[in-house]
Amino acid sequence: MNESIISSLNAAIEGKSEAESLAVLADLFPGEVVFSTSLGYEDQVISDLILKNNLNISIFTLDTGRLFAETYMTLQKTNNRYDTKIKVYYPQTAAAEQLVSTKGPLSFYESVENRKECCFIRKVEPLNRALKGAKIWVTGIRAEQSGNRHDMPQLEWDEAHQLVKFHPILKWRFEEVKQYVKSQGIPYNPLHDRGFVSIGCAPCTRAIQEGEDFRAGRWWWEDESKKECGLHAK
Repeated sequence: MNESIISSLNAAIEGKSEAESLAVLADLFPGEVVFSTSLGYEDQVISDLILKNNLNISIFTLDTGRLFAETYMTLQKTNNRYDTKIKVYYPQTAAAEQLVSTKGPLSFYESVENRKECCFIRKVEPLNRALKGAKIWVTGIRAEQSGNRHDMPQLEWDEAHQLVKFHPILKWRFEEVKQYVKSQGIPYNPLHDRGFVSIGCAPCTRAIQEGEDFRAGRWWWEDESKKECGLHAK
């Protein structure tokens, strides 16, 4: 059944541009298409496609309570630019308080298990609430970002959330993303100009050096094979 859904949706968007594909999905699933933005380069491209074309797609972001000041500034500038209000989801207060009270504010540096616990409380659980009732989840994933995303299809079934994930700019190169942002005058996180490529929580993100992998700046103290937070299975 899921394969049939993916097949029919692939046929519906075949040959269409990113904006046209988003519009098709929004028409097929009115009020049931959502886009999760972390306000990085890729997500700013997709927000632009959605907002300037007035597509019926809800946009939300996750505020972990540990974001960079520059990320909040980008959120504000984006809301102002498009006269919109991106919905913000926060961690459950009791869970965050319990974690910090029992393990301290920097427990994620101590083990992969602790880091994943923090990610679950601050990101995964809020994401689950944000996706409730959705049929299509739009993401800013690109194949170039990590080795385990190279063979990812543009449309795929997410078993954990029981919905379809759509990656409209999956095949874009990083330079294409930057050029689009620049050419359209889209607000972007100024940390990108300081070597930050993938931007998450402040304690868990650093700038990368020339030649390093796109994800090298995330959880840099961990083994490369463990660098996922649980938002995406791949």
